[in-house]
Amino acid sequence: MEAGQQERNDWTGADFYARLPVFDHFSQLTDPGLYMPVPDDWVLGLSDIVRSTSAIAAGRYKEVNTAAAAVIAAVANKLGTSEFPFVFGGDGASFALPAAQSGLAREALSAVAAWVRDSFDFELRIAIVPVADIRAEGHDVRIARFAASPDVSYAMFSGGGLAYAERRMKEGAFAIPPAKPGTLPDLSGLTCRFDEITPQRGAILSLILLPDPKASMEAFNALVGQVLSLAEGQEAGRPLPEGGPSLSTPFKGFDIEAKTVKKGGAGLAALAKLAAGRLIAFLIFRFGLRVGRFDPARYRHQLVENTDFRKFDDGLRMTLDCTPALADRLEALLVEAQRNGVAHYGLHRQDAALMTCFVPSPTRSDHIHFVDGAMGGYAVAARALKPAI
Repeated sequence: MEAGQQERNDWTGADFYARLPVFDHFSQLTDPGLYMPVPDDWVLGLSDIVRSTSAIAAGRYKEVNTAAAAVIAAVANKLGTSEFPFVFGGDGASFALPAAQSGLAREALSAVAAWVRDSFDFELRIAIVPVADIRAEGHDVRIARFAASPDVSYAMFSGGGLAYAERRMKEGAFAIPPAKPGTLPDLSGLTCRFDEITPQRGAILSLILLPDPKASMEAFNALVGQVLSLAEGQEAGRPLPEGGPSLSTPFKGFDIEAKTVKKGGAGLAALAKLAAGRLIAFLIFRFGLRVGRFDPARYRHQLVENTDFRKFDDGLRMTLDCTPALADRLEALLVEAQRNGVAHYGLHRQDAALMTCFVPSPTRSDHIHFVDGAMGGYAVAARALKPAI
């Protein structure tokens, strides 16, 4: 039996992700030994907002981020856990699940696409791609687990398979139609109650770095190491202040969160309950009140530690708070790397960052938070990649 096949056999089963070792130093992400091949009988679920550029130009990036995060929330609520491999990409999201759960994934994706269409008038492109089909085309899907904090881990993808599946989805392959109008997925816990985050060092930088198909992975990994070394210095850091972002006034952004609520025949009552909950949460955070097991100071600390501001999904993505001088140095480094055929990159500088949250329970410590640039973020950075690919 070949070594690769033996490795695959050792890591099969529905508990594949739960068994993965967890690493806690982000600089380790280029270690190929941390990534294990996803079982052949798994599937990738993918989503992407069509023509997100026009929505961004219209100042609707908060809605774009919410639509992308809704995919993760809907699948997590279907599964009853957020412990599955997923990645948030700003204007889309992807995940992996066993084939036995592909029906669940299809239902969640279809419902979210309908909700996004009905709520925001966006077209959410969705697909489910079998991992076996990806490997048949010469690509692989491998996953590692990075512990952002003791309470939350995020999946890192390598092998080129996720990027290949995204390209095929955009070509129309493996497409899933949205559900009928009026379908509402279970989006419990999906919130967006924090203000835009002002950088402390001068700029919010959205960065995407992808390997050139003709370059060696050794050269690309060395470049990633250089980027991380610069990003982990004193001139850059996570795009959140130590105490977390400021909470919006009680009803700022209410219209977006109201769209996630199942109103049924008692629509006004459901909205009133949401409004009351937002007001109570605002007062608790504003005055630092401890209520039962909920401690707002501890929650803010967990929020900062749990935030997903850097990831690897067949390429490096980061949202940084950095000095303009460091942004210049990073750009010069990446321009040179692209000129040398090592990588393609996209950068976008902004005046603020956005946060979208998935909080299954405020008293639990495993709440997850997605950060992106407030003026287009990853979506605009990705546009800069297109001429180079």
